[in-house]
Amino acid sequence: MATQKLYAGAKLREMRTRLGLTQKAFSEKLAVSLPYLNQMENNNRPVSAAVVLALAQEFGLDVTELTVGESERLVSDMREALADPVFAANSPPLSDLRLAASNAPALARAFLDLHRAYRQTHERLASLDEALGRDETSLRPSPWEEVRDFFHYCDNYIDAVDRAAEHFITGPKGRKDVISAAKEALAQRGISLYFSDSAVMRQMDHAAKRLDVSARSAGPTQRFQLLLQVALITQNALLEATLDLARFHTPEARDIAKMGLANYFAGAALMPYRAFMAAAQETRHDLERLADIFGASIEQVAHRLSTLQRPGAKGIPFFFVRVDQAGTITKRHSATRLQFARFGGACPLWNVHRAFETPGRFLRQLAETPDGVRYLCLARDVSKPGGSYHAPTRRYAIGLGCEVRHAAALVYADGLDLKGHFEPIGISCRICERADCHQRSVPPLERRLSVDPNRRTVLPYEIVP
Repeated sequence: MATQKLYAGAKLREMRTRLGLTQKAFSEKLAVSLPYLNQMENNNRPVSAAVVLALAQEFGLDVTELTVGESERLVSDMREALADPVFAANSPPLSDLRLAASNAPALARAFLDLHRAYRQTHERLASLDEALGRDETSLRPSPWEEVRDFFHYCDNYIDAVDRAAEHFITGPKGRKDVISAAKEALAQRGISLYFSDSAVMRQMDHAAKRLDVSARSAGPTQRFQLLLQVALITQNALLEATLDLARFHTPEARDIAKMGLANYFAGAALMPYRAFMAAAQETRHDLERLADIFGASIEQVAHRLSTLQRPGAKGIPFFFVRVDQAGTITKRHSATRLQFARFGGACPLWNVHRAFETPGRFLRQLAETPDGVRYLCLARDVSKPGGSYHAPTRRYAIGLGCEVRHAAALVYADGLDLKGHFEPIGISCRICERADCHQRSVPPLERRLSVDPNRRTVLPYEIVP
């Protein structure tokens, strides 16, 4: 099998700029000629094995940073945007999208911003009465979308926050007790901690210097909420500095992102990077054992596994998703080539939708996407009781998976025939290329349809190649 050539010009330029090196100085450190470096940075030549080795030895670069990351996400997002009917006659081939994502990522992001603005304008015109009653007419993304994209393109890994959380919870003798470490940090600031019989999960009274955490919540939720408040109190300068670098467009987006960063700190402190990575490898990524070791929930463990992307110490690239009972994606992240749709729900053939039918059990699925990549997928329902009879129980399903080439490192692959049948799944119906899917909900936007009144198959139409 021919080895796929590695083109990573944008990454090379970004790294050289970050190091403050000229092309001449950079080429000397990599032991290549100046013209050769110039050609690699412009993707006229692939990055050679010798250059990859030099990058690792000279600068400590993790080679996976060159192969998976922003480029794959940009390609996936552009494919979905270009599935819009407005591009029906002028949709560029996949090879062009990959070139744009690799050679001109800023242009690709500008295109996505423009398409988002177009969609928002279109939606406002479709509901004109409502739109006329609004004072805000900006075509910027909603604050929620802006924050979602921030974490999406950061690979869901925030290095400074992750390391700060690890430092907070790790002492000379190893990992500290979460409750004790949090109490100590709060006491240093004159804040008292109480576990109260309240439906409110967390309540901070700054005037009284009192933090109340609900005793009705499950243990993992209590610890997580406690660490989240610790992050807001003790790590405010770090969080604000990170937000300054992100340059959000609105105060609302900044506020949402700050809570997202505090959540990130809480997860990283509950499951500190190096200790969690070692335990994950030792248990072969057994979510239940990891939840027991770290006092976390199954969802918290699954989410944390998808963030193990520290340069030089990366874990298995996982995707993680959470869906509600209506099939709406409420959390999503992928460090794999599988990228989730930005609009609409997930593929109905994916096992995450069946998790509600088998509460308390892990479902396993061997799946193949239209690009031929094969995955081992896990799904399980998660319930979040309210703590009393009248409080509602929130129900979700979570999905976690990786490419099948990593399956041996997962306990969930035991007993599976990894050379057997793989179920065909897609990203979402609106951009899926499969013409014979029996669960298709809507036609693909980038394909023509044929309707024969005298013939009916599973679908009421045929997709024309």
